[in-house]
Amino acid sequence: MYTKLTLLHSNDMHGDFLEEAATGSGTLIGGLARLSGYINRVRAEEENVLYLVSGDMLQGSVIDTEYRGISTIEMMNYLAPDAVTLGNHEFDYGLTHLLFLEKVANFPIVNANLYIRGVNKRLMRPYTILQIAGCKVLLIGVITDKVLQDIRKQGAVGSFITLEEASIEIGKIIAAHRRDDIDLTVIMTHIGHESDCELASMLPPEWGVDLIIGGHSHTVLERPDEVNGILVAQAGVGTDQIGRYDLELDTDRNCVANWRWQLVPIDEHCAEPDRELEAFISGYHDEVQAKYNTLLVKLATRHTHPHREIETSLGNLLADCLADAAGLDMMLLGSGSVRSETLGPVVTLGQAQTCFPYADKLVRCSLTGAQLERVFAHWMRPDNRTGEGECYQVSGRWRALYDNAAQQLVSLECDGQAVDAERVYTVGIQGYQIANSLDNLNLSAEELASVRKPFTYSADVQSMLFEYLGSHQNLARNVEGRLTWR
Repeated sequence: MYTKLTLLHSNDMHGDFLEEAATGSGTLIGGLARLSGYINRVRAEEENVLYLVSGDMLQGSVIDTEYRGISTIEMMNYLAPDAVTLGNHEFDYGLTHLLFLEKVANFPIVNANLYIRGVNKRLMRPYTILQIAGCKVLLIGVITDKVLQDIRKQGAVGSFITLEEASIEIGKIIAAHRRDDIDLTVIMTHIGHESDCELASMLPPEWGVDLIIGGHSHTVLERPDEVNGILVAQAGVGTDQIGRYDLELDTDRNCVANWRWQLVPIDEHCAEPDRELEAFISGYHDEVQAKYNTLLVKLATRHTHPHREIETSLGNLLADCLADAAGLDMMLLGSGSVRSETLGPVVTLGQAQTCFPYADKLVRCSLTGAQLERVFAHWMRPDNRTGEGECYQVSGRWRALYDNAAQQLVSLECDGQAVDAERVYTVGIQGYQIANSLDNLNLSAEELASVRKPFTYSADVQSMLFEYLGSHQNLARNVEGRLTWR
């Protein structure tokens, strides 16, 4: 017996609430209201429809920041996803607040590999089973290890962090429901596309996993990858597109008999906006605009940050501002904390908040030249620059050259001179990076304190940055070879 099922999926929506004109064409694209309009249209046209979200609904919008994600979850309730899994940015407002947001949600949030220490209880519901058109669909959630880095500070929470351990958790759940006649098994992840493919290779075919719906690496595909008989897909980033599977399930053999997948553009040609959601978003937008639509700074030119794995003009600008404000030899700025692809020349407070939303602390460290060489050799390596690793922007006195073929740091210079292995340099590092220094910087907490104990220069690096920008007009930076690969 065969059953048709349409499965829609999004990931990394990052507060992309409002539609905007596409570059060059003027066509209106994206926005939650138009995305909701398309989902509503498919639900009306097709008999059996599921909609899944693979993490990172939060962050990326001043509305989200102002209301600490509550606004986002309320908007997502309009879209009514059938299931959502956690992304790393769901933890940005803290673990306690995440548990509150789960109560606001009218949809299940699933994760199988976060545990409460001591009592061996999962933090969230690990899976959900949906019944649709007489079929049973098993949905299991898995999180990225970047989230697990962030919540190590939460002593009550532990995890099965590696892909191997996550695959074991998946196996336990599937085994527990082997007698339930599951027709479709979907793993919802937020670990990046390469890790999704690696995970798929670890899952024995007899477990019957059919699909992996992923997120985190913002990967745009022409078609899903097929690994170990499992289809692996994700849908880029934001709300400008949505993934769509049209499946034919063989309910006698509990497998996918036929499938078609497409990445559907969300624009004015695909659907009318959901007017009720549009009005709901406008209410939040108007309140935030009244508060944040004030001029913070006029830059000399437009700055860009197209990819976090490369040197960018916007990254250079922000790193330089913080280095100057704190009197540092080097500012090592996490590229992922810069959330806008463009900024300026006119910058409102709201635009600045969207660009740099994290009120993290700024820690001043004393590191030797030899330690800095280890740091740059670690994060500049090719396998860290895949969309899943932690990368950095660096302030203007520094030049680093990395050889991809040899996989080694060729040179690191300060003020045009090779770094002195014995000399001590003052380096600004954000609190998140300090908390996860061994993974992100290749330096343990003990090594960070080996020369001098780090101290918190500012409890709120965002406020510090905005104060600096507000008093320094017409700033400009270019991409100038601070970070080079050959």
